[in-house]
Amino acid sequence: MNIIVATIIVSLIVAFVLGVLLGLFKKIFAVQTDPKVQAIQEVLSGGNCGGCGYAGCAAFAEAVAAGKAPANGCIAGGPSVAAKVGEILGVSVSAQKKVTILACQGTTECAGIKGTYNGVKTCAAAAQAINGTKLCSFGCIGYGDCVEACPFDALHIKNGIPEVDYKKCVGCGKCARACPKKLFSIIDSTRKGSVALCSNHSDNKPSIKKNCSVGCIKCGMCVRKCPEHCIELINGIPAVDYDKCTSCKACIEVCPDKVLKLVQDIVC
Repeated sequence: MNIIVATIIVSLIVAFVLGVLLGLFKKIFAVQTDPKVQAIQEVLSGGNCGGCGYAGCAAFAEAVAAGKAPANGCIAGGPSVAAKVGEILGVSVSAQKKVTILACQGTTECAGIKGTYNGVKTCAAAAQAINGTKLCSFGCIGYGDCVEACPFDALHIKNGIPEVDYKKCVGCGKCARACPKKLFSIIDSTRKGSVALCSNHSDNKPSIKKNCSVGCIKCGMCVRKCPEHCIELINGIPAVDYDKCTSCKACIEVCPDKVLKLVQDIVC
């Protein structure tokens, strides 16, 4: 009995000593952290989406506090988060909400399919195996790698291509990085002007029309009819100078395949 009591007493003493030592070690070797880091992290979106260019919100907060990242770098948070970060840093900060746009309209009704694909049902796998499942090798494959990558549930496959929910999209860029065809562009949500919703760079006009009824056939009508001369064909795709574009819709009205649309009519 005495041995049991002695063992208990010794154990308590050892535990007490170890606790004291651990407390001392924690105090001696404690890493001093900038209180701004914690304050910044608390106002961030918490999505850990990587849109800021860092591994997560914690890494971004440390970079901002150290002056290595911009205060308005939280893409997911947008203007409201940028303003809060600015208050913590004592500076005036502005930011613009970002969104994504898909440069493809090749739905199941419009784009022809190569045949039956029996491989792994991901866009990355299909692109590597057979350069996509559609006759248009530039078009959206439609297996939803972008949907899986989106941390905000802003993308859903509809009629064979992803549809963007602009009430949820924050322009984090994960969809753009996940798409093997590079069909997504990240833009300011307030952008106004015309945009081409096609990425077919081929100059074989007959095959373009055969493979996808809404593909750009490189007719150049948009370039010739633009009164502001703000459109040019780059790699076969109409590119718009948004500093000149007035959203007059002249290019949209003459486009035979309705490739061009106003950004403000898409992002709404």
